[in-house]
Amino acid sequence: MGITSALVLYAVFWFMTFLIVLPIRIETQGDLGDIVPGTHAGAPEHHFLRKKAWITTYVAFGLWVVTCTVILSGWITVDDFDLFHRLMRPD
Repeated sequence: MGITSALVLYAVFWFMTFLIVLPIRIETQGDLGDIVPGTHAGAPEHHFLRKKAWITTYVAFGLWVVTCTVILSGWITVDDFDLFHRLMRPD
């Protein structure tokens, strides 16, 4: 795995984790009872983006380290995903 591949893999993990963490513990205007005219009741009042970005960074880094370890160690290879039961190619 090259450096570019590792960075792209980390970016994918970061954004996927961020999309999972984003709706957790959000406080909406409807929850707080202070709805600004012209906005939806589900609009966020307090979103805690900085804290969620740091949580995302730590979780994504952990997932990335585990995945890179598995890829670089060779524990799982492309040949392990033989979905059509083809014969192994002689190298």
